[in-house]
Amino acid sequence: MADLTPNSSFSLTLRLQIPNRIGMLASVTQAIATSGGNLGQIDLIEQTRQESIRDLTVDAASTEHAETIVQAIKTLPHIKVVDVYDRTFNLHRGGKISIASRIALRSVSDLAMAYTPGVGRICKAIAANPEEVYHLTIKQNTVAIVTDGSAVLGLGNLGPAAALPVMEGKAMLFKEFAGIDAFPICLATQNTDEIVQAVKQISPVFGGVNLEDIAAPRCFEIEQRLRQELDIPVFHDDQHGTAIVTLAALYNALKLVHKSMADIRIVINGAGAAGVAIARLLRKAGAQTILMCDSKGILSTCRTDLTEEKQEFAVKAQGTLAGAMQGADVFIGVSAPGVLTPEMVQAMAKDPIVFAMANPIPEIQPELVSKTVAVMATGRSDYPNQINNVLAFPGVFRGALDCRAQTITTTMYLEAASAIASLVNPADLNPEHIIPSVFDVRVAPAVAAAVQRAAREEGIAKS
Repeated sequence: MADLTPNSSFSLTLRLQIPNRIGMLASVTQAIATSGGNLGQIDLIEQTRQESIRDLTVDAASTEHAETIVQAIKTLPHIKVVDVYDRTFNLHRGGKISIASRIALRSVSDLAMAYTPGVGRICKAIAANPEEVYHLTIKQNTVAIVTDGSAVLGLGNLGPAAALPVMEGKAMLFKEFAGIDAFPICLATQNTDEIVQAVKQISPVFGGVNLEDIAAPRCFEIEQRLRQELDIPVFHDDQHGTAIVTLAALYNALKLVHKSMADIRIVINGAGAAGVAIARLLRKAGAQTILMCDSKGILSTCRTDLTEEKQEFAVKAQGTLAGAMQGADVFIGVSAPGVLTPEMVQAMAKDPIVFAMANPIPEIQPELVSKTVAVMATGRSDYPNQINNVLAFPGVFRGALDCRAQTITTTMYLEAASAIASLVNPADLNPEHIIPSVFDVRVAPAVAAAVQRAAREEGIAKS
């Protein structure tokens, strides 16, 4: 497997004491380069005639790689490593989000209106007309990010406390990209009934619910039941956010290879929440031939170990992933590192499209098939064509909240995908640019508008 690219996920700040002699700093930068690190900013902290204290920012590819870089510097004569800071850990210290007041309390009258006794008038108004909660409280712009910690990123069942950093990050993305106030709710249970009941009990506060990092197949039932029992939108981002952005990327990739959705043969590796949701949405978008694989191979009707969701995509064919890849036009991976080989890609049809989205290590390193594929995408930010859910969920909720949609539908997913794809100008469309940047300020408004339009056409918007 090719080496991973150094990236800011494994970023260090090295504080070094360096003699003020010619070549000393150069020896440090050479050691970093030889070790495969990516040197960033260099700051002078303190200097005397004899020595200087400098902070060097260095990106590594993994924790082990970072340690290799540090050890390489420690072996240099006359260079002293004063301290090593893990920039990612430092960023998370104390948490990444906070609650702030929207109004200042500068006087007794301010306090009397914001809290007792004036707030009692607001309470009575809502009791008399429950719809007023959307106008007089945070509910209109607040989303609960709910997890049980059973499927944290690609790391597995880490539990609710270990899931909290991810949920905090999600709240940041909601605020940054769509102006939505979101709050992490990490539940100390992995019982389906208890999760559903807990979310129902806290729902009066929130205008929507974003389910996150809940393992399949439990996530399917939880989402379905909450949608039936709540009158606010419920969205499992691991399913639908992934599916929306994947479809958007595929729309544009197919333009480049001049193939139609109805005619292509698609292989999806990974039959969990994301894989099933992608397959469902691709079918709605017109895909006719989909082969899904899990760790045991093709989802075949001959197998007796398939869940209800997997049975939905079972086919008569049997075999391994390698067999499924024969003549495939598109590979979509939401599975595990390194499961796709260059030989499998070479066995695909002409102008193959490969979306290797396992994180942090994709199903195949792009470098291994750069001369074979027509279009390559991953889930990583350090390669072109990052398929990232942040292109979808902020805009989906922005649109749903703004029109008071009671639920989120497949039509909304399709419209959101089309909106994202449309933001890549035909003149700019190329194999390394099939999807907008996550920092493209047009994305969330475009998705929100598409979602609102679909909600109104389907008659589920309340405002």
